[in-house]
Amino acid sequence: MRKILSGVLVIAVSAVTLGSVRGVSEAGTSSALRWEACPADVASPDLECTTVRVPLDYRSPEGRQIDIAVSRLPSKDPSQRRGVLLTNPGGPGGGGLSYPGLLVNPVFPEPLPQSVRDRYDVIGFDPRGVGHSAPVTCDYTPEQIARLNLPYPGNPADVLKDAEIAETIARQCASSETAGMLPYITTANTARDMDRIREALGEPKISYLGASYGTYLGAVYTTLFPSRSDRIVLDSNLGPGGYDHTAFQRLALGMEQRFPDFAKFAAANPQYGLGVTPEQVRAKYFELAARLEKTPVQGIDGSLFRGATFDLLYTDVGFTTLAAIWQALDTGRPVPPAPPPGNPDNSLSSRLHVLCGDSSWPRSVRGYQRDVALYRMKYPLIGAAAANIGPCAFWPAPIERPVRIGDRGPSNVLMVQNLRDPGTPLAGARELRKAFGDRARMVTADQGGHGAYGLFARNTCVNDTVTTFLTTGQRPHRDVACAAAPGK
Repeated sequence: MRKILSGVLVIAVSAVTLGSVRGVSEAGTSSALRWEACPADVASPDLECTTVRVPLDYRSPEGRQIDIAVSRLPSKDPSQRRGVLLTNPGGPGGGGLSYPGLLVNPVFPEPLPQSVRDRYDVIGFDPRGVGHSAPVTCDYTPEQIARLNLPYPGNPADVLKDAEIAETIARQCASSETAGMLPYITTANTARDMDRIREALGEPKISYLGASYGTYLGAVYTTLFPSRSDRIVLDSNLGPGGYDHTAFQRLALGMEQRFPDFAKFAAANPQYGLGVTPEQVRAKYFELAARLEKTPVQGIDGSLFRGATFDLLYTDVGFTTLAAIWQALDTGRPVPPAPPPGNPDNSLSSRLHVLCGDSSWPRSVRGYQRDVALYRMKYPLIGAAAANIGPCAFWPAPIERPVRIGDRGPSNVLMVQNLRDPGTPLAGARELRKAFGDRARMVTADQGGHGAYGLFARNTCVNDTVTTFLTTGQRPHRDVACAAAPGK
């Protein structure tokens, strides 16, 4: 569930039954893949890339085909190699071609262990509609891009204005040069693409490591193709409905649960001048938001301030940047600009295609106005933004029913989850765990942030459990509760 971060503030994301398309990739034929150098924007010299042809519409497998860009970090130990580990970093709207290289980058505190690299060819791919895989567009304007994903309405009139903007964006998506792809950029179809990748690689099964939105993608894959699923790891989990209307509203809950971690950090570092107690830091948040709403600074209004604060709660590493931004805004110092965010039109467009194409969203503007008023009171940090209207309210109805995650299939799913995750709160993870039944075990960590395994996560309990599962297949007999890592 990664968001596109504010370019100003951040320094450094007719219905078809499932049975009619389940297993359609069995009709395909394997062919030798041609591995070559990756595109120039894939900054990892150890990766090699190829493309896999897949149907745009799996109901018509012989119809229009699109290319899915795939990357590979090969195992260098044939004696230990088990198979392939497909990966997804989250989104929707995020590319995954570079992700294997990111996972093993030694710049991170906890890169993917060598024992896992030896067992698998680590596979990345840009999901359909994203990056190098038939990218879609909604012809976003710079003004629309600047609003990003969490515009904060101050009153019912703002919701009405946001509805007009959202309807315009939905019309742009439906009339763009890629509009013919709009019904087919969905999680279920991306899962089917994954099985075509498996087939093209000549593998009987795939293992999988998915984070954030990638947990829903993995859950859908192992539901559609349970017999082809080997070891499935889902990190920072959405509920069984995926990134639907409920999940979006839960961002408000996630921020409320996570914010106290930052408030403690800021209070313990008085050099930032944000308060000497967590309560004072929280008060400073509302003071700055109100001040910026009346008088924006360097183009930063209250809505952008709230959204950027939410973004930088995803990791503890972001706390120092966030505190410095608050300090600059509070004292009138300049806020250094962030580097360009790549292709925001494609990221935002493909994100919308998945969010709106996976499930139906409410369409009543008055209903959103009521929700905004309720969430502003219940979750004052960012609740009004999480409950606000968006383009999905004006999207064509999905052509396929949502995939129902259930307990049919092998017991080969390991879920990992921080207790205070702003982007995918614990409530959704618990619902997914219940839906999986005995198929899954869940490991929770008593800490905050988005991402419990590897990279920034230094929780030995979580990391060892996941690595053991990926390398040996041994999974806990019951759910596990891990204490916070030292210093958390």
